[in-house]
Amino acid sequence: QDTACRNMTLQSSPSSKEPGLNDVPPGKSGNQAREVARDAALMAGEILVRRFSQVKKVSFKGRGNIVTDVDTEVEAEVSAYLRREYPDMGFLGEETAGSRPDDGYVWIVDPLDGTRNYANGVPHFCTVVGLAREEDVVVGVTYDPAREEMFTAEAGKGAFMNGVSISVTEAQEMSQSLLSFDLGYVDEKAGLALDMVRGLWPGIQSMRLMGSAALGIAYAASGRVDLYFHHSLSPWDMAAGLVLVREAGGAMVDRQGNPASLRTPSVIASSHHLIGRFLQATEGS
Repeated sequence: QDTACRNMTLQSSPSSKEPGLNDVPPGKSGNQAREVARDAALMAGEILVRRFSQVKKVSFKGRGNIVTDVDTEVEAEVSAYLRREYPDMGFLGEETAGSRPDDGYVWIVDPLDGTRNYANGVPHFCTVVGLAREEDVVVGVTYDPAREEMFTAEAGKGAFMNGVSISVTEAQEMSQSLLSFDLGYVDEKAGLALDMVRGLWPGIQSMRLMGSAALGIAYAASGRVDLYFHHSLSPWDMAAGLVLVREAGGAMVDRQGNPASLRTPSVIASSHHLIGRFLQATEGS
């Protein structure tokens, strides 16, 4: 697929359909889904901050891929809360088996994104709460409790950080851009990301590797970084980001420029225009 075709795809195809929320029932408390998602994120954030300076039990899921007892504690609390509010909806969390993301309404949760940062005392981490309907994310919350910054979006209603509207970058060229990416836990794909950035240098302003994919995507949605990419993500990493970026006027796509979904492991998040420039600059990488 040549660059012109990819740019056409980016300009003409939204990242997903945009269903409204009018038919999402309120929770058992009477709160709307967006309020339930925010409350769940705040609940998670309170635990994360309280436990941040405490000794944590760390175990390994793979080389470099760790989980702490805080991850599992937060997921258990958030899961119980969401099930009380919506007992008929599915649940998918990073640390526990759950529903498929395309099985009707499903809450998707990453209790602690940036676990390595968290375990090492680096205050750059977040919690993610998203609500998907047949795999399309309609409500998303990414909450950074260390900075008390909450990124929120719902389908057709815009994207916000602490209630203030956000939008993707206005940068037009790669040479004007600050890029962010993370390596993940697949060595081959991590190496590909490093090679890709080396190929771009010095044609960009600078780069950031900060250790939280969900915050990286939220930063792209808010224009704090001009573009974020990652080669090995899971549904819970993107559960809020897909709707955040879309509602902030941008797009999330795969390496071919096709709209990303919860099942897309390799994603690029930015404005439609800058994604086209990125794909052109990294063609063959």
